[in-house]
Amino acid sequence: MSAFLSLDPTLENYWRSVILFGQNVASYKFALAKSLIELSAAGNSSISLETLAKPFSKAILDHLAQAPKQATSSSSRFLDSCREFSAGKLTEDELIGSTTKLGFQNVIDAFHVVNRDEIPVRFFKDDRKTGGGITLTDDLFRLAERIQYGNLPHEVEARWRLVETAWELGVNRAALAIGVEGDLLVVNGNRRKALTGCRDALNGYQKGKCFYCFDDIAIDNTSPRLADVDHFIPRMMLQTGLTLPLDGVWNLVLACRLCNRGVEGKSSRIPHPRLLERLDTRNEFFIGSHHPLRETLLAQTGATRQQRTAYLNAVYQSSREMLIHTWEPRFEHELAF
Repeated sequence: MSAFLSLDPTLENYWRSVILFGQNVASYKFALAKSLIELSAAGNSSISLETLAKPFSKAILDHLAQAPKQATSSSSRFLDSCREFSAGKLTEDELIGSTTKLGFQNVIDAFHVVNRDEIPVRFFKDDRKTGGGITLTDDLFRLAERIQYGNLPHEVEARWRLVETAWELGVNRAALAIGVEGDLLVVNGNRRKALTGCRDALNGYQKGKCFYCFDDIAIDNTSPRLADVDHFIPRMMLQTGLTLPLDGVWNLVLACRLCNRGVEGKSSRIPHPRLLERLDTRNEFFIGSHHPLRETLLAQTGATRQQRTAYLNAVYQSSREMLIHTWEPRFEHELAF
């Protein structure tokens, strides 16, 4: 996580560190993150637990409907209340009361904790000891003014889908082979399952920047900055007869349209050798995360950093011998990773 923040410790990247690198024993962190985004749009800073309980419980209910397992524990009184509400056994007021009492017991305390320590930025203050709820901080409202803010809800949702899918499938994490089909990340194999938008899942690990030139990109389909999903090692290498997992997450990057398919864009050329180190760095962000992208990348490229770097170098050299010509962007913004 420290490597992720070292070059670009911005508000949005502190937020991403919470979403991408925090431990997950339940999905409540994601529900709280979505609630904070929703409530900050109203402009009020003082939020009672009852007010927080409404978007929080709704987010949990939405995900329970598609993925019944929302925690690693075998039982949860709060999740049981949500299920009872869905079954018509609790009223909305009873659900809000249960959420207020049971839903926030750990997640408010743990939200800002990454790698056992609190990040130096707080997006809310805990006022429960003085009889209140939470207070949204200026940092959260400043975050809402950043160009990357529109990407963050998509990233939270994608991360949530990845985590709950691993729990739902109930398989060894190393057995999850995640690849791309069209615009989706999918779990391949005997239990093929569509996961989430490819852009949504990858964007946070690139800090919302084009992999090649570091310009800001977007993952909203309506944005003129919508990123392309690019194969770092061009997919045309499969035509040579090589059997490589080029649709694996290790080889997928997000690029602005100018870099990917502009007049002077990469197209099917192989990136300059210096960009291979950047791919290695980006992939290590996956490794610093938790399942299932981490486990997929370990299975595809190696269990140790040395093995993974050697794998990338070997694939790169084989590809360069066949494709010959290299490409790099003419201009790059300030380094983001």
